[in-house]
Amino acid sequence: MTNKPTPNASYSLTLRVRIHNLPGKLGEITTAIGRAGGDIEGIDIVSVGKDFLIRDITVNAASESHDQEIVRSVQDIDGVDVVNISDRTFLMHLGGKIEIASKMQLKTRSDLSMAYTPGVARICEAIARDPEKVYNLTIKKNMVAVVTDGTAVLGLGDIGPAAAMPVMEGKCQLFKEFGGVDAFPICLDTKDPHEIVQTIKHISTVFGGINLEDISAPRCFEIEDRLKEELDIPVFHDDQHGTAVVVLAALINALKIVGKRMEDIKVVVNGIGAAGVACSKIVMAAGVKNIVGCDTTGAVYNGRTENMNWVKDWYARNTNPDAEKGSIHDCMKGADVFLGLSAPGVIDETDLTNMAKDPIVFAMANPTPEIMPEDATGHVAVMATGRSDYPNQINNVLCFPGIFRGALNCRASRINEAMKLAAATAIADIIGPDELHPDYIIPSVFDRRVGEAVAAKVEEAAYATGVARRERATSESHFDTAVT
Repeated sequence: MTNKPTPNASYSLTLRVRIHNLPGKLGEITTAIGRAGGDIEGIDIVSVGKDFLIRDITVNAASESHDQEIVRSVQDIDGVDVVNISDRTFLMHLGGKIEIASKMQLKTRSDLSMAYTPGVARICEAIARDPEKVYNLTIKKNMVAVVTDGTAVLGLGDIGPAAAMPVMEGKCQLFKEFGGVDAFPICLDTKDPHEIVQTIKHISTVFGGINLEDISAPRCFEIEDRLKEELDIPVFHDDQHGTAVVVLAALINALKIVGKRMEDIKVVVNGIGAAGVACSKIVMAAGVKNIVGCDTTGAVYNGRTENMNWVKDWYARNTNPDAEKGSIHDCMKGADVFLGLSAPGVIDETDLTNMAKDPIVFAMANPTPEIMPEDATGHVAVMATGRSDYPNQINNVLCFPGIFRGALNCRASRINEAMKLAAATAIADIIGPDELHPDYIIPSVFDRRVGEAVAAKVEEAAYATGVARRERATSESHFDTAVT
């Protein structure tokens, strides 16, 4: 099987090299980098001397060891000195990736007296008299907490709250960039579900919504369920529901290509963790009747006792209508759709040939999928992964900025199933019938239409289901909403 990583910007280096002014030296460098498997992104002149040039050469690699191999290949060239090596990903994170900025300048005493004392006291009194004014007169209106305990970070596992911070900062960046939502990382130094719930409740006054992130299963289910019941603001576990929404959007369009209906297909899900359970629930809500989940023990079925927990007990009672047993390879037989939310290389070409005609495969383990697209070529009708270097990336950024934008716009008390289904439909509808293609079932994360479309449909669903608390379609005047 093909599992060799592709060079990408995650392992991007800038080599500053001092090149003796001899013919052909730059060609030797580019050839050496190419032979080492590096992907040259740019070459820039830094300075010129009497008998030398200093250049910056930016190269994408596939891993840290590949980085070192590329550097050695350049260092071995006579007449070339590597002056400095910069890891561009580390440089991007120096000092963190986000900041708090003031929305106005404070230049005069008048500015200060309105923004702070004594004028701010009037705003405090207004909120004390009418607590709903906190939405109009503070950051709560547009602020989301991105909360983790660091127990299930990316594919890294339980690395702790401090090591999780770069991911949470990145999430906050995405909220702002793609939804115009302000967000702040909250990394909690506890794994106790009760402590996590209590802490979030105690800080919730500041926030208009809570985005739970990278909390391990099954604790994440308990934490989210309790917070949804005990808070009056939206609580959304993105690893579950963000993934599920984008998977459903991709599945809607993939089924159009193969001409199949939700109610007729067999779906096999590998990985019954947070994302696997949420993906199962949302496709069931969309009409799928035959869904079989597998974990490291094999098929989950009603009556299984080995390697179970309360979440898998629910899963066993509500899925697998034919009580299939056996390994993932057994369950793949006759399946129309495979959803992989598990580990690299768990299925192979034989499994794909055992699926139904025109199979759909979403292999979303990151960074290495359950089966590489190169190995699936010729065996599947539609292929998707979680990676950005292949077509059809299942990426949560298509979902969560727009979902929270819509929820905040209408001051929703929660994000319900109708809002998630609306978000999935909005994402799928971005791609018109004439554009639909096996390599284009899901829009790009940089398609600016997505966030707006998702927000609009989510807001509509919130009003339709009665969870929106803001009067609809009223022209807002700062005077009208702020006066005491």
